[in-house]
Amino acid sequence: MTMDVKPGTRLYSAVCTTEAVVVRAPSEPVDLRCGGRTVEPASGPPVGEPEGGFDEGTLLGKRYSDVAQSLELLCTKAGKGSLSIGQELLQLSGAKPLPASD
Repeated sequence: MTMDVKPGTRLYSAVCTTEAVVVRAPSEPVDLRCGGRTVEPASGPPVGEPEGGFDEGTLLGKRYSDVAQSLELLCTKAGKGSLSIGQELLQLSGAKPLPASD
């Protein structure tokens, strides 16, 4: 199921405790998932377990993005499920270098 997301949107996993906020959003709708199941716009009790291959977990305070860097999510609550767009897992974003001070 595809959905339109915009910066500031809060998202909740249907299968674990993962919660995230959209930092950067693509212009087109995306099939955003956590644990292999579509994320929800409202919090509810987790039902089931993350699917195999989508169960590496998310880390509190870390940013996740797709390969094209068109989508970036900030994890606000850790969980067992992995974030993905469809079958493509989102990658943990590295720290951005600070500018040099002279």
